[in-house]
Amino acid sequence: MAKQEPESGTRFSAVEIHDNILKPAKEEMERPAASLLWSSLASGMVIGFSFLASAFASSLASGAHAHAAASAAYPLGFIFVVMARSELFTENTLDPVVPLLEQRNRETFMKLLRLWALLLIGNMAGALIFGWVLARTPVVSPELHPHLQHIAEQATSGGFGTVLYAGVFAGWLIALMSWVLAATHSTPAQLALIWLCTAPISAFHFRHSIAGSVEAFYRAASGQAGWGTMVGDFIVPAVLGNAIGGVLLVALLNYGQVAAEKEGGKTE
Repeated sequence: MAKQEPESGTRFSAVEIHDNILKPAKEEMERPAASLLWSSLASGMVIGFSFLASAFASSLASGAHAHAAASAAYPLGFIFVVMARSELFTENTLDPVVPLLEQRNRETFMKLLRLWALLLIGNMAGALIFGWVLARTPVVSPELHPHLQHIAEQATSGGFGTVLYAGVFAGWLIALMSWVLAATHSTPAQLALIWLCTAPISAFHFRHSIAGSVEAFYRAASGQAGWGTMVGDFIVPAVLGNAIGGVLLVALLNYGQVAAEKEGGKTE
């Protein structure tokens, strides 16, 4: 298959980026449920390497630099997920919304809800598995657990309102990542963009619902927090915040900048 090139200039236009997202998004919405569940399960597990890498990096740095080191390592799980083309709920707060904005009907809306539900189920199951394994098995050395506990507590604390608000910014960044990744075919550029869009989530204490769920389940499985507290005070508001950030701040705004041009093209 020939590589798609910009119609003019050296970069894709906003309309071309939109179109690069539209066709694959429609195909994703038609995938069998089993395919989506297996892909999202893998994604929920693999994203746990962001948590593990952050803890390892912080264990190597001095106190003053521990958070910076953890933030620099945080994108690892996202790189694995995105480059492997696994399904992550937060990436899909942009992609399947684009077909809905193109075809605003009940059928497309129900396909969107189906996709989100399947991805959340798979992502959460994968996050639970990874978090439980970290907490209950000797997969990592005992010396690493204090760093895991510290990072998990920082990432999942704050209460419903704080997590919801911080989750909006994480959802914004991840959906923005999906948008800018559609602007390049270069693997080095994609790796750089994934890092640039995900490192700030850790650096600024934003809340990512799936990576954070690994940390939440780790805390619950290790007895550091209650299961109900982690679900009610972190997972629920983080999912809502990520969805708001992705849909409102990226999908709607970025679609708004191309809608008039696309409508004009249809009438010509």
